[in-house]
Amino acid sequence: MSSTTTEIKGKEIIISRVLNAPVKLVWEVWTKPEHIVKWWGPNSFTTTDKGMQLKAGGHWYFTMHGPDGINYPNHIVFLEVVPYEKLMYRHSDDAATNPISFHATVIFENMGNKTKLTMHSVFESEAELQRLNAAYHVIEGGQQHIGRLDDYLQTQNINVMNNEPLVIERTYNAPIAKVWKAISDNAEMKKWYFDIADFKPEVGFEFEFSGQDKEGKEKRHLCKVMEVVPGKKLTYSWRYDGFEGNSFVTFELSAEGETTKLKLTHAGLETFPVVAGTPFAKENFAAGWTYITGTSLKQFVETKN
Repeated sequence: MSSTTTEIKGKEIIISRVLNAPVKLVWEVWTKPEHIVKWWGPNSFTTTDKGMQLKAGGHWYFTMHGPDGINYPNHIVFLEVVPYEKLMYRHSDDAATNPISFHATVIFENMGNKTKLTMHSVFESEAELQRLNAAYHVIEGGQQHIGRLDDYLQTQNINVMNNEPLVIERTYNAPIAKVWKAISDNAEMKKWYFDIADFKPEVGFEFEFSGQDKEGKEKRHLCKVMEVVPGKKLTYSWRYDGFEGNSFVTFELSAEGETTKLKLTHAGLETFPVVAGTPFAKENFAAGWTYITGTSLKQFVETKN
C-alpha cells in the first residue's frame, strides 16, 4: 500500500499519496455520494449525504457521525470543478457552531493506472490550525481520510477489473473458412470443443452440453445463439443450470493473409455467484479458454486434412 506524505507550512496542510487506481475511478469515488459515504472522514467515522451539487458555486451538505456518537453537520461550497483534474472548495461546519473553516484544493494527477492525489488545505491562520489540531486532530484526520480513500479504491479497482470482459486473441495458420467451420459446424465442433448434441449457427437456436469444472464436477451449460455474421462473428449466451447469472461468448474472425485472427470475448462473468463450491472465478474461465483456443482449436484447424 502507498504511504502518505504530509507537509505542514504555517497555516497550510499538504497531504499527498499515490493511489493504485486510474484517475477516472479516483474522481468518481471522490465526487459521487454513493461512494463518498463509504469512506469519507477519519477512521471510525461514517457519513450521511444531504445533497450535492457538483459545480462551481454548488453546495454539498452532509453529516459526519463520530465514534463517540456525536453528529457533525458539514457544508462545502465548490469554488472550482475541473473533472479528473481539480476540485477547490470551502469547507465549514454548520453556521451555528462553525468551529472549523478552511479552503481545500484537491489535485488529481493522472499517472496511467495510478493517480497522485494532493490535498492542500489552507486555514485562517497558523494559530487557528494549531488550535484545531489540538482540539480535533485535523492533521491525523486528514491522513486517515486519504488512507480510507485508498482502502476503498482497492475494493472498487478489483470490482472494475472483475467486471471487464475476458478477452483472448489467437492467430491460426489456417484460412478463415476453415476456422469458421470449426466453430459453427456441429460435426466439426465435436472434434475439438464440447460434445454438443445439436448446434446450428442460427439466431435463437438453443443448445446445451455438460462439461466438467476444474474440480471434476459436471455442470449443465445452457446456451442460445444471439448473433451470427457468417464467416465473421458468432455470439451465444452461456449460463449454468441451477445457478444465477448469464454471460455471452463471442467469436470474431478476421483474415490476415493466409492466417486467421480469432478474438474471443466472454462478457458477464461477474453475474455468476462467487461462493464456496462454485468455481466461477474469472481466472478459471481464463484458464479454460486459454486451453480451448490456444491448444485444442489451434491443433484442430492447423492440422492438414
